[in-house]
Amino acid sequence: MIYDLTIIGGGPAGVGAGVYAARKRLKTLLITPEFGGQSIVSESIENWIGTVKISGTKLAEDLKAHLLAYAGDSVEVKEKEGVQDIQKTENSFTVITDKDKYETKTILIATGSHRRKLEIPGAVEFDNKGLTYCASCDGPLFSDKDVVVIGGGNAALETSAQLLAYCQNVTLLNRSDALKGDEITLAKLARNPKLKIIKNAVPVEIKGGLPDGKAGRFVTGIIYEDTLTKERHNISATGIFVEIGLLPATYFAKNILTLNQYNQIPVDPRTQRTAVSGLWAAGDCTDGLYHQNNIAAGDAIKALEDIYNHLHLGE
Repeated sequence: MIYDLTIIGGGPAGVGAGVYAARKRLKTLLITPEFGGQSIVSESIENWIGTVKISGTKLAEDLKAHLLAYAGDSVEVKEKEGVQDIQKTENSFTVITDKDKYETKTILIATGSHRRKLEIPGAVEFDNKGLTYCASCDGPLFSDKDVVVIGGGNAALETSAQLLAYCQNVTLLNRSDALKGDEITLAKLARNPKLKIIKNAVPVEIKGGLPDGKAGRFVTGIIYEDTLTKERHNISATGIFVEIGLLPATYFAKNILTLNQYNQIPVDPRTQRTAVSGLWAAGDCTDGLYHQNNIAAGDAIKALEDIYNHLHLGE
């Protein structure tokens, strides 16, 4: 059989599009290794609109339940299946997974991305125990605390600006002698007395212990090395926010799409269309300016509306 639409991805973008596809009765296939997306590792998400606080695991469960409640005869779900390649035929696409092949008229790629991880001692042990990769998700947990931000691009500057609103002090560690972020943003941040910027600083170890009598080990600080003097220094902190880049999950699309320098999928922000007719993308796998769960879901629904018009109106 040939599907009207194949959605690749089971995070907020993929599920949002899936729910709308079901409501519009498009014959849809949704393929995902797992539901939830990047946020599944978060212990507390406080910016998912309509829900005051939710864990990443519960969000994944809710997304799946919402999709299945509407799926009916319209949306078929292939969970625990990963896409390996996409091939274009004359009037359709063939989606090749690690288990099967599927023919479809249109495709929405909503595979998201994952944060580039620190690879130093303590990074694995203290992941989600004070070491975090999402200030929007976890930042408010560190109100009135001393925190460290690792990175020197716009994402690191934006994270620092956000944390300065409620943290006691923010230290920004950058491995080179120049930050790559926007100069105007940097100039504004530099005037804030709560921000300290340390350049030529390479993280070498995350430290942890038992702060405040809590059960379990949590981050207590970070050790960095000065690249000029080779001296090592310790910074006490209860939270460490890592902003060293994103790795979009777009490896399977390289044969059909021209990706940008960051391996993101370029899209028209009005419609989420890619350069290939019949193929859309939404969420963190795209070159969109901002990447958040709510934005990903909105972009995917925008794409779904455009896909429906394409299929039924020939637009």
